[in-house]
Amino acid sequence: MTRPILYVAITAHGFGHATRAAALVDTLQRLRPDLLPILVTTAPRWLLGSYISGEFLYRPRALDVGVVQQDSLQIDRQTTLEQLQALRSRAAAIVAAEVDFIRQMSVKNGRVALVLADLPPLAIDIAQAAGLPCWAVGNFGWDFIYRDWGGEFEQEADWIADRFHRCDRLFRLPFHEPMASFPQQTDVGLTGGAPRYGAAELRDKLGLPDIPRDRTVLLTFGGLGLQQIPYERLRQFPDWLFITFDRSAPDLPNLYQVLDPIEHHASDRPFRPVDFMPLCGRIVSKPGYGTFAEACRTGPTVATITRDGFAEAPILLDQIQAQTSHQILQPTEFFEGDWSFLQAAPTPSQPGQRFTLDGNETIAQAISAVLET
Repeated sequence: MTRPILYVAITAHGFGHATRAAALVDTLQRLRPDLLPILVTTAPRWLLGSYISGEFLYRPRALDVGVVQQDSLQIDRQTTLEQLQALRSRAAAIVAAEVDFIRQMSVKNGRVALVLADLPPLAIDIAQAAGLPCWAVGNFGWDFIYRDWGGEFEQEADWIADRFHRCDRLFRLPFHEPMASFPQQTDVGLTGGAPRYGAAELRDKLGLPDIPRDRTVLLTFGGLGLQQIPYERLRQFPDWLFITFDRSAPDLPNLYQVLDPIEHHASDRPFRPVDFMPLCGRIVSKPGYGTFAEACRTGPTVATITRDGFAEAPILLDQIQAQTSHQILQPTEFFEGDWSFLQAAPTPSQPGQRFTLDGNETIAQAISAVLET
């Protein structure tokens, strides 16, 4: 019997798509230990390995552009457009190279059964050229983002929508836009990782002070980070504990900087923001599916800065208010204010339907059934 292989195409934008795809792959491997996933992405291998416990192949390739950013809040539209146009000019060569790779893998290692996309448009072209079905996972499409910018981006949005329209199936995640370009949609619950440690275990493991959860705060702004975080505001909260993954953070007595696990915790898999969520009563972040989904799965209050220029941001901000306790912060409150928002009571979640937490399992079971055929 040949070994099933899954080709997983992940957008080149940030870390959030990579981590949620990796969390899904990890769930799928628990159902199918014989599965060999190939993760095609520019996200670093260590990031994928922090979510995937089993074997996987890493193919560092850029299949799309996403949005070029200076940090998590600042967008460079002109460079984004130039890179999109350059990618389209190379699209045929990219597709041909990936199809050749898929065929070689099928000969040497087993059978590539499916292309799973989150959510590069070229993944659909690759799947069709290789004679494979393409399933997608996402809460927004790049056509939705680019069309909102207008002008020359309209043509890019049309090109992307044409590919999405040929996708065989979409698993539509919570916090979603309509994703009308996809003809076959299945709504699922939240995806994402689960903490590896309880609060007390993690505190003991890292030698953290025993600070109550309501005075422990995680500062997390995704793989692109955030320039000019006003860390000096933390001095006003000497009996609080703040946690950051920012390598450039200053040395402050109440700030714990998560060190590079590859260098400093060689015997462990890398720490992830979700691992600290059971410890923290509040997360300060920017709008993003990955952080919001993992926060909804673990329970801390979400304090989020508004973000202009991303069409999905208002959707995320609107829906997080229905799912968990929250604070919506204007940039001036974060960058220029005294951070008194930390001492203010968060707004409770609004009455309404809660997202289910079974997205990983639902998608993994559907993929596993296809691998059987």
